[in-house]
Amino acid sequence: MPPQIFDFDGPKGYRLSGRLSEPEIASRGWAIFAHCFTCGKDSLAATRVTKALAERGVGVLRFDFAGLGASGGTFGDSSFAADVSDLVAAARAMEAAGKPPSLLIGHSLGGAASLMAAGELPSVRGVVTIGAPYDVAHVLRLFDPAGLERVEEQGEAEVKLGGRPFVVRKSLVDGLRQNDLRSRIATLQRPLLVMHAPGDDTVEIASASHIFAAARHPKSFISLDDADHLLTRREDADYVAQLIAAWAARYLPMAA
Repeated sequence: MPPQIFDFDGPKGYRLSGRLSEPEIASRGWAIFAHCFTCGKDSLAATRVTKALAERGVGVLRFDFAGLGASGGTFGDSSFAADVSDLVAAARAMEAAGKPPSLLIGHSLGGAASLMAAGELPSVRGVVTIGAPYDVAHVLRLFDPAGLERVEEQGEAEVKLGGRPFVVRKSLVDGLRQNDLRSRIATLQRPLLVMHAPGDDTVEIASASHIFAAARHPKSFISLDDADHLLTRREDADYVAQLIAAWAARYLPMAA
């Protein structure tokens, strides 16, 4: 079944663009997939994992954070805190539509945003991170050094991220440095599944160890073997979806 358009209002008044994949077998509930830094809802990981989960009975919303993809706003005005607020807004829009999310799935920085947002969402029964950083300031390593220096000096500058140009403001850089993810993880009070590839050359495996150590039980860790950070191989995305569906079945009851 093709994904449905699911657009909703973000906290700053921007219209955020989403796609909702209905479960294709007896439903085990609903999830939100939070994409990686600068990636968008149509990234390979987002589309493949979402499709594979829908085939296994978990409906999923994937959406573009403000300033990315088809969502309103500009990337220059974005921040990690704004991404967390967008994720909360997505959950509330699903609740209003009668599809309250039971699961948050976050890829890379989207995983960190999911850990931050979960405590604000009573309907969420579990959180999954895929290649997530423990220190969100880690994202600054993706900036070209000269561009980051210009941002620091001028307050705003164009930088290259993943080979693409983005206008970045110092507020984004400062926000990435100021977040305390550890305290949120320690008080998560939700089952947590940490997934990470040992050879991830974008976010080191040590981040997974720190996230896992900071969390309380119930918590699980699954190694993604030789998968790359962006899950560009279809078999890796399918493997991730299969494992998430199996793990979540313990916490998401089959719908009547």
